[in-house]
Amino acid sequence: MYRVFLVDDEPFITEGLFDIIEWSDYGLEIVGSAENGQEALGKLMDTPADILLTDISMPVMDGLTLIREARRFRPDLKVIILSGYNDFHYIKDGLKLGVENYLLKPINIDELQETLTTTIDKLNATRADRLFSEYDIRILRDNILYRWLTGRIAPHELDARMDMLQINMNSPYLVTAVLRTQEQFQHSYDEAQRLAVEDPSMLPFVDIDGDLVIVFMLEEPEEGKRRAMEALHGMQKRFEPARLRISLGSVEAMGEHAPRSYAHAKKTQEYFLLFDEPGILDYDILPQGEKGLPSPVDSLNWSVYAKLINAKDTEGLHEAIDAEFARFLEGPSATPANLQSLAVELMIRFKMELEEIKQAELPEFFKSGFAQVLQADKLEDLAFIIKKTASETVESLMRDVKSPIIQLLLGYIHEHYNEALSLKTLGQQYNIHPVYLGHLFQKETNESFTEYLNKHRIDKAKEMLKETHLKVSEIAQKVGYWETGYFYKQFKKYVGISPTDYKGLL
Repeated sequence: MYRVFLVDDEPFITEGLFDIIEWSDYGLEIVGSAENGQEALGKLMDTPADILLTDISMPVMDGLTLIREARRFRPDLKVIILSGYNDFHYIKDGLKLGVENYLLKPINIDELQETLTTTIDKLNATRADRLFSEYDIRILRDNILYRWLTGRIAPHELDARMDMLQINMNSPYLVTAVLRTQEQFQHSYDEAQRLAVEDPSMLPFVDIDGDLVIVFMLEEPEEGKRRAMEALHGMQKRFEPARLRISLGSVEAMGEHAPRSYAHAKKTQEYFLLFDEPGILDYDILPQGEKGLPSPVDSLNWSVYAKLINAKDTEGLHEAIDAEFARFLEGPSATPANLQSLAVELMIRFKMELEEIKQAELPEFFKSGFAQVLQADKLEDLAFIIKKTASETVESLMRDVKSPIIQLLLGYIHEHYNEALSLKTLGQQYNIHPVYLGHLFQKETNESFTEYLNKHRIDKAKEMLKETHLKVSEIAQKVGYWETGYFYKQFKKYVGISPTDYKGLL
């Protein structure tokens, strides 16, 4: 559906346009209106439109100026002029701007409908090629920028690719922001792209986790970071009440240390798991440990904890935590800041693990424990808080124990997801009617059997795409899809892009 924006200084004209056309019959929707060019320009920056219907003679900013200014950030905008003036000068200037038609008031409905039909035909004719081109360039751009910020591209290749994409990287410093929202991702990406047109020092792209990343090129560290913060606060306000979470990495010199800014921004994003409030978190103001010393987090063997959590072994978890803190005290990084950093990391990991098992966000569960971690200043207090969190994690799982048959079924799916599975065959295996088994599965997991199985298979496919060099068709079979086409369809449904494009971002 194409988007239409109306501008006229006479409200009854705008109201009439809402009513005289059945916009949805043409595949159109009116996304906004304004009474002068200046107001319209501000709204169009936040509300993308495909077709602009505008008067010419208006106060504050006239229609011709509006068209010129709007085309600066929306060059493909289609424009239909409405005017009470049958003036050759206006018509000539309008035609120079490449408008679709110049309609005189009172509006002839048939002529407006015919103009809309012609305009839609033009949009349809160019849309496929334009989208394909934009999509191709975006995938390439995302791939190159992601490889750069993860240290996976040679300098000479980077220079060649940046030159091809016309990306300027001559600034001496940079800082990276990661933006995450579950509500309006495409809107946030469009907003970042619009800002980047106005300010070429901003480089937006989407990383392999689906996060929107903005790299700010800085001429000077402190002032540059301040301006980056201003831009991010502006985006935050535009998206209210959406829950936009923004994390800002460290300022780094351009060159080999540039990936650290991205890594720090991604790390800082994890703190939202505990704060659970939208906003902006700055890496530099979070507890990160002592500079120059090895971090205790680097040696953390989380797989041990994960197994104990799944086994609901509270005693084993307490022993592992005591051993972790004992190792910390014996190591070279035994400082108060690193101690707090270790405790925070453990809190984050416990929350992530529990949410992974329960397949639900738990915003309140860890808040009090995290606050206690930030206030504690003794080893004994921190160890007690973490062990208490471990106990509560296991208790939460114990309260959430599913029926024995569903536990068996989930375990079987996790081990045999690559086989042909159905409620009928599993019902025969466990001697339960498949219809009843399906109802029970839905009740216990809040998902249908098919939905759960497909999501699990796609998660495994993502792991293989990251960790192996297998072909997409081979991975499809290894996760249980014998029809590669169906695998592509399911992958795009849950990930948003095809497995080939996903692999291209690695």
